[in-house]
Amino acid sequence: MTGTAHRPIGLAQLSLLNTAPPELVGIAAQAGFDFIGARVRPVTPTERPYNLQPGSPMLRDTLSRMQDTGVTVRDIEFLLLDGSDQREAWLRMMEAGQALGASSLTVAGADPDSARLIGTLARMTEDGRGFGITPTLEAISYQPVASIAQAADIARQAGCRIVVDTLHFNRYNGQGAAAQWEELRANTDLVPLLQLCDGPAERPGSREELVIESRSERGVPGEGEFGLVAAVAALPASLPVSAEAPSDRRVAELGELGWARLLKSGVDAVLTQADSTQLSGNLDTAGAK
Repeated sequence: MTGTAHRPIGLAQLSLLNTAPPELVGIAAQAGFDFIGARVRPVTPTERPYNLQPGSPMLRDTLSRMQDTGVTVRDIEFLLLDGSDQREAWLRMMEAGQALGASSLTVAGADPDSARLIGTLARMTEDGRGFGITPTLEAISYQPVASIAQAADIARQAGCRIVVDTLHFNRYNGQGAAAQWEELRANTDLVPLLQLCDGPAERPGSREELVIESRSERGVPGEGEFGLVAAVAALPASLPVSAEAPSDRRVAELGELGWARLLKSGVDAVLTQADSTQLSGNLDTAGAK
């Protein structure tokens, strides 16, 4: 592993969505990552499902690769909380996560009823204690819970945590958008993981384009205009970071391992710059270009 001893570096499943977890572990190891995120439940009907439930062949294979390489699983995903009864789904996810040694389960808030969402997350958090897994609420720019302020407020009431994704952090343009940096600094105690990607400053013009960018075409950390150095520097120096940057085009060009290695070099460059930058004034003035 080439990640520093004080800051583990991971490869998110979304960066190589079509790569099964056992192979993802191997690619992550070759590229120098310390951990992966595993998608134990598909988000869309067209996604390839990965059966990582206890007793499954894929779980056994994944655990074997983890033992061989030293790569761990830190987070599992993904559940879109829509207000329906999803307890059976998250309990199955937690079973898989526990078997993999994960400590967090990423969710997003699609339920417009904030009181109901808080209740759902509180129940999830209570259930997760028995598995050693904490729900982490991700603010997603095109969902009802879209800002750091919203996610942090809900998480504090529910007793869970939040995960920060630099794409959605930069794409949020709703109420309180100007205070995103302030909210990030004010809620660092809630953040167990920072997900890094990059992109142009200009926001896509429609929800459909936001979804396409999010799922299919993000940039290598350090190659865009997201101010990643400032985001890293706003959070604790030991905080784990994960490269979450899908790109159908560049994976086709470079191959899975080539893309993973490019992401790792990008993350390393951003972290080196963040570690050596003495920030003064507003953190959002520090870029990663």
